[in-house]
Amino acid sequence: MSELLLPPLDAWNEPFWEGCREGRLRIQRCTETGRLIFPPRPFSPFAPHGRPEWADVSGNGTIWSFAIPHPPLLPAYAEMAPYNVVAVALDADPRVRLIGNLVGAPGASPGELDPAEIAIGARVRVVFEPVAEEIHLPRWVL
Repeated sequence: MSELLLPPLDAWNEPFWEGCREGRLRIQRCTETGRLIFPPRPFSPFAPHGRPEWADVSGNGTIWSFAIPHPPLLPAYAEMAPYNVVAVALDADPRVRLIGNLVGAPGASPGELDPAEIAIGARVRVVFEPVAEEIHLPRWVL
């Protein structure tokens, strides 16, 4: 596969990526309201004094939306095309939605899954795919 476009690691998102490397989905939680916060940030958007803390969540959720890019807009993803992109509403807080790919099995390519198998409302769980030394991407299986 060509070089993927990967997010930069920084002080705010490193605990998220560390959790992914360990096979755990970690999301920030506001200490004042208990609401989940994503993407990671230094302050809670929900309370003036709520400081984010990291919490493990189940990694279970529901497909909220999806798309099948045709043709791929980014050359690094051309050999996977057509591939899927899903937005998953987490069970821990359905207002938090993570973007990723639905795969048929851990380690499978998103381009291998028949798009007809994807449905809004389908139940999914997270799996983690190492794509670089420091980055294990959350992906989803039915």
